[in-house]
Amino acid sequence: MMNVSQTIETEEEFLTCLRIKLYHPQQSFKGLFGLLPVGNKTKHAADDPLRLGRDAQTCTFALIDARVSRKQLALHAYRTPQSPDMLFTIQNLSQRGQLRVNSSALGYLERTDLPDKALIRFGEYEMLIVRESGEAKASFQVEFEVLAVPPSRESCTCVPSLAPVMDTGSCVMNSFPAQGRALGPLENDEPSHLVAFEARTNSV
Repeated sequence: MMNVSQTIETEEEFLTCLRIKLYHPQQSFKGLFGLLPVGNKTKHAADDPLRLGRDAQTCTFALIDARVSRKQLALHAYRTPQSPDMLFTIQNLSQRGQLRVNSSALGYLERTDLPDKALIRFGEYEMLIVRESGEAKASFQVEFEVLAVPPSRESCTCVPSLAPVMDTGSCVMNSFPAQGRALGPLENDEPSHLVAFEARTNSV
């Protein structure tokens, strides 16, 4: 007869996994993803929201970027009586800017169900989140990958909001307005020297 510990170990082999593919146009020389466990799977309790932002003390994962909000977004796991799958919602935690999920825009504290494949945009960041179903109920995994090209251009079929351009074969985000493509907002309490540093960097 299999004991409890063996049962748990067997179940944990089939964790739901969120594959998060990241891109930023200045990632190659600014070290934006230096605090992320890129290429390694990390395990997380399903009842604890996964937060991404600038503040490494309050967020599960942090980005090294003064233009990112202290708390940018959160992923919440949940289950329903109708499905055995672990599902997720995504919530905008930034008070200063919208979070775009495929063709939808979320304001502060607004949330929506996360599709099995979703393109997330805030500031100049693009995140392609792909959910792979598992059987474990108490935890899930996250795996980060940094892309060399924007996920919006990697595949014209990755999300419904992408449309091909006939002349070049590239993809354009028709559903994202200009303000969604602008640099992310600065928080009110941003240190002035960080703002000045960002300004000098962007002007180079």
